[in-house]
Amino acid sequence: MARQYCGQLGKQDSCQVAVSLSLANAHASLPIAYQLYLPKEWALDPERRIKAGVPDPIQFRSKPTIALAQIRAALLAGVSPAVVLADAGYGSETAFRTALTKMGLTYIVGIASSTSLWAPGTGPLPPQPWSGRGRPPTLLRRDAQHKPVSALKLAKDLPRSAWHVVTWREGSKAALSSRFAAVRVRPAHRDYWRATLRPEEWCLIEWPEGEKRPTKYWLSTLPEDTVLRDLVDLAKLRWRIERDYQELKQEIGLGPFEGRGWRGFHHHATLCIAAYGFLVSERSRFSPSAPVRLTTGQASRLSKADQPRGCTHSPRTPPRPVDRHHPG
Repeated sequence: MARQYCGQLGKQDSCQVAVSLSLANAHASLPIAYQLYLPKEWALDPERRIKAGVPDPIQFRSKPTIALAQIRAALLAGVSPAVVLADAGYGSETAFRTALTKMGLTYIVGIASSTSLWAPGTGPLPPQPWSGRGRPPTLLRRDAQHKPVSALKLAKDLPRSAWHVVTWREGSKAALSSRFAAVRVRPAHRDYWRATLRPEEWCLIEWPEGEKRPTKYWLSTLPEDTVLRDLVDLAKLRWRIERDYQELKQEIGLGPFEGRGWRGFHHHATLCIAAYGFLVSERSRFSPSAPVRLTTGQASRLSKADQPRGCTHSPRTPPRPVDRHHPG
């Protein structure tokens, strides 16, 4: 327990935070890795560690570092590679995105509005010409005319024709849609220490009509020929994970855990996720909108010796069972 950002509250508070990895599609998601984040003040405090039963091998690691370890473990376990989705708490870290690329994974991750980018058609200057003395310069350069811009400024500078209304799914009351723009950019974080240009990526921006500024930004290494609708569909798939986590916390009991032990926290989470996995499996057996097929079975007749004591009439025919495994 430490004072840190709590996603459920949307602000700083004393809470426990876990890093998780989920598998997801358009119909369901399920966590396959779940680890408590140990703040640095806890990791470096022997008395707290002993009291909470934190295992000796567990040392302080940032949330993106934990997430990368979970992804590597999933790949080693045989999980099929897929597009990685993450919020801006992870996607804003250049090292996190670079590690995903080195693993051969594509991603579409949230970034902060302050993330520095090279706008379309711009980029750093090449290394200084060699003077003929010493080692030839190799690092990329910037000057007053060649500077990256923030994701926010990039969005504000885009022409009106760059923005398109995209509908990505049906909501509870109406179809969900918003304005989006997608342009090819190069991340610029400290590229003055690099000798080569970073590859181009997609920058996807959401700016709902009527809002004073954009509300969300993403970077993605999906192929250059990816259409806007596909970028939006994948970026918004995080809704499925967030909704299922809400159900996991509120309906299954993942959220209310009040223990203070490392082992108890992970035992509680394991049981909750296993229960939720069972529910996901049961739901996948049938379509909620499909008609239910009823099967009739012949009622077995009871002899008088088998009838309950005090029963003065013949046993009633049992109700017809529902065959959930064979929807009509």
